[in-house]
Amino acid sequence: MAWIDTLFQRMVQTGASDLHMSSTLRPMFRLHGDMLPVEGCPEITPEQMRQILFEITPERNKQQFDEEWDTDFAYELPEIARFRANLFMDRRGPGGVFRVIPSKILTAEDLGLPKAITDLCYLTKGLVLVTGPTGSGKSTTLAAMIDHINANRTDHIITIEDPIEFVHTEKKCLINQREVHRHTGSFKRALRAALREDPDIVLVGEMRDLETIEIALETAETGHLVFGTLHTTTAPSTVDRIIDQFPAERQAQIRTMLASSLKGVVAQTLCKKQPKGRVAALEILIANNAVSANIREGKVHQIPSAMQMGGKLGMRLLNDSLIEHVRNGLVEPLEAYMKAVNKDDMLAKFKQAGIAFDASKLGEESEGAAPAPNAARPTAPGVQTRPPLPGAQRSAGEPLSLQARPTAKPEPEPESGGLTNPFARFRKKT
Repeated sequence: MAWIDTLFQRMVQTGASDLHMSSTLRPMFRLHGDMLPVEGCPEITPEQMRQILFEITPERNKQQFDEEWDTDFAYELPEIARFRANLFMDRRGPGGVFRVIPSKILTAEDLGLPKAITDLCYLTKGLVLVTGPTGSGKSTTLAAMIDHINANRTDHIITIEDPIEFVHTEKKCLINQREVHRHTGSFKRALRAALREDPDIVLVGEMRDLETIEIALETAETGHLVFGTLHTTTAPSTVDRIIDQFPAERQAQIRTMLASSLKGVVAQTLCKKQPKGRVAALEILIANNAVSANIREGKVHQIPSAMQMGGKLGMRLLNDSLIEHVRNGLVEPLEAYMKAVNKDDMLAKFKQAGIAFDASKLGEESEGAAPAPNAARPTAPGVQTRPPLPGAQRSAGEPLSLQARPTAKPEPEPESGGLTNPFARFRKKT
């Protein structure tokens, strides 16, 4: 068992979404949206961090990390969960971020996806995009949509991901999942190959560059249903992002292609939920005639007005979802205001709904009650049992106590190889 596996197990037990490992710092969990140091864990040196991370890193990714200073891969603990891993180098040394991928795929019903979104799963062709900032749950929503198709249609689905996150088992559909750099050279190469693999539905994990976006548009135009993701915060900005990827002389052509192929955009933002957890606020764009005309004519700024008029089709703006969560007591007004893109409109909706909120006082409370420099920081629940770091020097059977031990002698540095036990360093500091 790898040293970091104990942290992964505790991560799943506590409901944390991410584990952050940074050299010279304590490991941290993201729990209900907050970053919290793991209780009882010490700081880890760069040398120790490299050994911890490389213990679970595939050989190909080790080589890529040494050459390019970052790499992505998936790691699985059987019967516990899969984890999406990103290793990186920063000013402190090696680091890593691990996102938990539940072994059970949440269904559209589990997530409470509106009918307008599940209706997109019954299209036979076109482009459907799920967008949002990093960590907003795009992969979870896409997995739920693919699972819905898998349960209700009899089609061939090809997914192209980096890395593979949710693992789908066949229900009514045949599903081929391909991982970039493991099963194919790149997104664009896999997309081109997909056209010769008789797909009905193609999922592109990330539309990163111009060529990938162009092939995805062509695939959608040739009678396939294409799902993809972009890192944009609203539906109109998604349209702008796609068009702006292309040179000016090609943008008129791309607007025409996008107007005919785009079927829907789901832009989502995760908010802190009361009393704990997180909830998604959804902005939904359904491409009706008005939206398509705005895209074709380059009037993207008029799309929000078309969305307001399209409520019967299930369209909604982000602020509409945010104010609904506030009314239902799921989200605090401050959290909704912070997540809103159009903050003036959010203030107007607060006033209209009779919700007391004074934006002019933002920051006053924190300025008047600044924490002391040495104030204790909240911590995530600790790991109950921790194996020593690989190569750590510890007597057989010695418990990994995190309490100060005045009579204990400092542990000697190893002469070569190996690493000192970081918990011993922590004991000295306490």
